[in-house]
Order: sequence, then C-alpha cells, then structure tokens
Amino acid sequence: MCLLSTSKPQLRTKFTLRKKNAQKQELTTDLKTPARTRFAPSPTGFLHLGSLRTALYNYLLARATAGQFLLRLEDTDQKRLVPGAEDNIYDTLNWLGIKIDEGPTVGGPYGPYRQSDRSEIYTRYIDELLDKGLAYRCFCSKSRLDGLRDSARLLKPPTTVSYDRHCLRVYTREESDAKAARGEEFTVRFISPDKYPEFNDLLHGYINWQPQVNPFDKRYEDPVLLKSDGLPTYHFANVVDDHLMEITHVVRGEEWLASTPKHIALYEAFEWPKPKFVHIPLLTTVDNRKLSKRTGDIDIMSLRNQGYLPEALINFAVLFGWAPKRVQGEKSHEIYDMDFLENHFNLEGLTVGNAKVDFQKLNYFNKHYLQRRLQDPVYLDKVSADIYGKLKQNRGITQDYVKNVLLKTGSSLTTLNSVFSESFRFYFERPTYTKEGLENVLKPEKFGIVKLLAKQSDYTDLEAIIPRILAVYPDIKKKDIYQTIRYAISAGQPGTKLPDMIELLGNEEVVARLNSLKEIL
Repeated sequence: MCLLSTSKPQLRTKFTLRKKNAQKQELTTDLKTPARTRFAPSPTGFLHLGSLRTALYNYLLARATAGQFLLRLEDTDQKRLVPGAEDNIYDTLNWLGIKIDEGPTVGGPYGPYRQSDRSEIYTRYIDELLDKGLAYRCFCSKSRLDGLRDSARLLKPPTTVSYDRHCLRVYTREESDAKAARGEEFTVRFISPDKYPEFNDLLHGYINWQPQVNPFDKRYEDPVLLKSDGLPTYHFANVVDDHLMEITHVVRGEEWLASTPKHIALYEAFEWPKPKFVHIPLLTTVDNRKLSKRTGDIDIMSLRNQGYLPEALINFAVLFGWAPKRVQGEKSHEIYDMDFLENHFNLEGLTVGNAKVDFQKLNYFNKHYLQRRLQDPVYLDKVSADIYGKLKQNRGITQDYVKNVLLKTGSSLTTLNSVFSESFRFYFERPTYTKEGLENVLKPEKFGIVKLLAKQSDYTDLEAIIPRILAVYPDIKKKDIYQTIRYAISAGQPGTKLPDMIELLGNEEVVARLNSLKEIL
C-alpha cells in the first residue's frame, strides 16, 4: 500500500492529486523538440488493446515532434515468456502501420533492444551502485523473506514494506563479495531513501507517493534490482535502458504510477537526468470495471481474425483518453485516420479519468472504414475474390455477384466476416422457411397472399404488383405485402432495402423463393 499526497496530510488512496495549475503549466507538446519515445512490451502474451493504446500514443508523440519511436523487448522474466509472443508483437505493429525507428528487427545506435541481450550492461551499473554503497547483496532465503512479509501484514497498521535490512547490517562489503565468489545465491537490493522524491507527472501533476510504514517496527522497501538468476528486475532495467537510449518521454499506463518514485530514486542515485513522465488512464468497461481478458480485453490479432480493420482499431484506441482540440466553427466528429493523427496528436488532448472501452464504437468505426475501403476497386476485387473462394461451391455464385453484394450491402456490414453471418447468408443460399416464421409477418388467414405472389413473374417493379394483391385482399396493408416478400427472400432478415435485395438476387430467384415458401403452406 502507498500513501499519496500533495502539500496536504497524507491520504490512503491510490488516486493521484495535483497541485493547482500544475497540469495547465506542464501538459504541453513542444513541437520543435523531437521526442524519443519507446514501447517496451514483455513477450509474455499477445498484444491487447491496452498495449495498442500505449504503443500508439508513444508512436504518435514521436511522429508529431519529428522524433524517434523505439521498440524494446523487456524479456527478463524468462519463466513467463510465451512462445510466439515476440513475433506477435512485430506482426501486430506492422499490421497496424506503427513503424518503429529502432528495435530488435531494425537495429539502431542504442542497441541491443532486447533486455536479455543487455546483461553485461546491467552488471556494470549494478557494480556502480554497489561501489557507491547505494545497493547491497541480499542472501536471505525465500522462507525468511516469506516470514517477513507475513509478519508485516500482521502489524498494526499493516505494511507491505517488509524487509529488515538483515544483509546490509550483518555483512560487510568484503564478506558479501566473498559469499558471492563462493557461489552463494543472492539478489541485489537498492537502499531506498527515507523519503522518495516527489515528481511531476505531465498529466496528473505533482505526486508525493510514499510507502506506508509501521512507526513501531522499522521495515524498508529496498526493491530488488538484480534477481538470483542474474537478470535485472523491471524497475532497474527500465531506468538503465531509458537513460542509455536517451528516452525523453515515458508514456505508460497509470498502473505504473506507484513505481515511478522508485525509478526516480534510481535516476538520482546515478545522477542522471529524468525523462518526462505521462501516466495515461486505466481502461475500463462501459460499466466501469477494469478491462481484462474476462471483461473483453481481446488480443489484437484475434480482432483482426474477426474482420476488424487496422485503421478502425487505431481510431478506436486513440480515443481511450485523448481527443484533439476542438476548432470553433468546425463540425465535431470522431473519425481520425493515421495521417491526421501523426500530424495532430499532442499531450494537451489527454484526459485524466478512466477511459471506457465500448465495443459498439469499434463496430461503428469498422463500418465506416470498411465502406470507405469498398470504394477502392483494387480492394473490392481482392476481398470479393477471397469471399468467392469460400462460397464458390454454392450453386450460381460468381465473383461479380459477390462484388455486387458487397457494394449494395457495404453500409450494413460491420466486418467482412458479417457476409457469412445469418443476416447475409440468404444472398448465397436459399433460406429455410417455417410456418411459425411466416406467422411473425402474416396472419394465417392471409397466407393466400404467398400463393398469389408466387404467380407474379416480374418483381422489378414492386409498385405494379401491389394493386393485383389488393384486388384480392382489399383489407391488407402494403406493409404486409412487403414483409411477406422479404420473408420469402431472406427469412425475414432486416437490413438491406427490399428493392436492392431483389436487384441482387434477380427476378428468377425471387420467384423461385416465393414458390419454395408456398410449398410449406
């Protein structure tokens, strides 16, 4: 647990408080100074919406300031690495159009860009802290550390700051060196300051975040910098890499806000300049639950497989806590493509409150961009060929027919996969009819309309058919006639206008379907 405060008394809360006007003074984008930003995922799973948002904001800040965007793999937690996750990172960014300037696949002057390849670098800086007396080796067993954590939780007030600095008090540097030389297992801990430094977050303002301690039983945070396997922890590698790679802006999720005081203490220990920090808001569901795999945080490539377009996902994700400045007199909208964002993204548009993820918005964006894409003849030819390849076993289907269906129904399609859904299947195969289904649109005593409609031979002019039906059934409404024809064509599926459905299927097929419907009566 941490305590967070401004100049007021400390409060037990995880929420950030700002000094008055701090955000207004600091949250600006210097377009004349190139920003060096980085996206530093761990290949312990596939990229999700939260990762996309973080990568996108870093990328756009670099592009808007004519800076550089780096990709760095934080793969020091070897036990949690997932096969294929690293390739998923590359493939996802490439598909989305997020181009990296430096990284594992393209190289650069500040590499290596994979943390597991930087062990010698980390060892050098660990030794520097040991030599300065700002860090020490810890030889405590797991059982002893577990006991300290358990006892800390039982204190009143409880604390998560549990270590007692046993190894700092008991062993001299020479004794510590000797134990390490004999091969005894150890970690390296940072000597945490009595008070962590305050810092200015460009979005949240000035933050004073201190660990909660028990005044009667002195414990210390002393975070581990080097694990017993010789690999650095996230906190240490993150600071060293950001400094050596000359990162100017650290843009990351709000969940890392509590770790930032530790990072700043390390910058001060090395006497390094600090980057600027921006902690972007948490993602939540529409009912304000934290977004997770259980609540809809789907990996990006799964969304791709569902038919969502990269430009729709970019537009969707960029609005998770950001909006461009409104221009007076201009009509408001939410459609922003990558070209616009690369030129107009700025820090001033960021918001503090939790960002709600509404997948209905993603559907809206995808409909928009799909309709735009279908106007491109090259794209239309490609996707119609792909769909035809999956449907050509259906009798009478041609690629030109598929193309016409896409052109006529594009505004109704959420994704291209929608073509294979129940709502559009009737374009490619005759529907199954039931009396119960027909009764939903027509009363049984009026079923004779179906037989009368089946006798009509020309449906190119619907208005010409209406008088013939009304002559036999004068009390029926036009709506009933149209709904009966729609049921025969599509088993009642809503969406496309009836004349467009008739034009696509052709007069002969419409008559054939009416005759098939007649057979169930």
